[in-house]
Amino acid sequence: MEERSLYSLVFLVLALAIVNKVHGQGTRVGFYSSTCPRAESIVKSTVTTHVNSDSTLAAGLLRMHFHDCFVQGCDASVLIAGSGTERTAFANLGLRGFEVIDDAKKQLEAACPGVVSCADILALAARDSVVLSGGLSYQVLTGRRDGRISQASDVSNLPAPFDSVDVQKQKFTAKGLNTQDLVTLVGAHTIGTTACQFFSNRLYNFTANGPDPSIDPSFLSQLQSLCPQNGDGSKRVALDTGSQTKFDLSYYSNLRNSRGILQSDQALWSDASTKTTVQRYLGLIRGLLGLTFNVEFGKSMVKMGNIELKTGTDGEIRKICSAIN
Repeated sequence: MEERSLYSLVFLVLALAIVNKVHGQGTRVGFYSSTCPRAESIVKSTVTTHVNSDSTLAAGLLRMHFHDCFVQGCDASVLIAGSGTERTAFANLGLRGFEVIDDAKKQLEAACPGVVSCADILALAARDSVVLSGGLSYQVLTGRRDGRISQASDVSNLPAPFDSVDVQKQKFTAKGLNTQDLVTLVGAHTIGTTACQFFSNRLYNFTANGPDPSIDPSFLSQLQSLCPQNGDGSKRVALDTGSQTKFDLSYYSNLRNSRGILQSDQALWSDASTKTTVQRYLGLIRGLLGLTFNVEFGKSMVKMGNIELKTGTDGEIRKICSAIN
């Protein structure tokens, strides 16, 4: 009996150790409440200062968090500078807001050296950017660690502006995100801009007969004037025409009115599997429980923010966000 009791005790201790490793060291709300109480307020004030100076940075920070999480998980690997890093990949060349994260990190290192990860700073900055743009706040789980790997070759799995809905769903499913998460998170395009080169094919040579027939004719001429054929492909155009700095529903209204900018965006309205969610956000479907975009966006952001996390003793806490320790 004594041997059996001892065996049971050892088994229990081992089981508890495993549970603690898996769950006890994960992310949670208020992770820095005792180690760096002002962490979230420092990030918020830093983001506020920068966004008040340049409102377009809000979209940049939100997009950066998305691009970070889809490659190597939410580990700030996108922030690492240097030859061959994620930051140098074509899909990331348009990212903006690195200086905001660097500024926040500098202040946090002064207040709490070696405590707050760059990955958490980026997740918090994305939330604060949503709020500053008129969206609802949501609680960010913190406790991420920073990754030590950043390779441009890994960026190929990011959702692309030419992806069909099926391809988009495959990429989101691979990260543990469902179809509603897809439609919701892409709704981040309610703020920000894109370059002409990412949609000009829709304006001139989409089919043998010319432009993409799904584009509203009057809107087509507007876009053609903004992005002339063989013109400057780097010129920026609002993803949410008429409301590019406000976090609202007009992005989805534009899809309904055939005024989506990217091919991958407009496809959300033409594909039955995603159209329903767009309609529910717009309140167009009766008899079904309505969805509130602002509320669901926060839920999906929290879900995305937990992709392939490094916690506990994995990874590191970088001293400078652009370089591995």
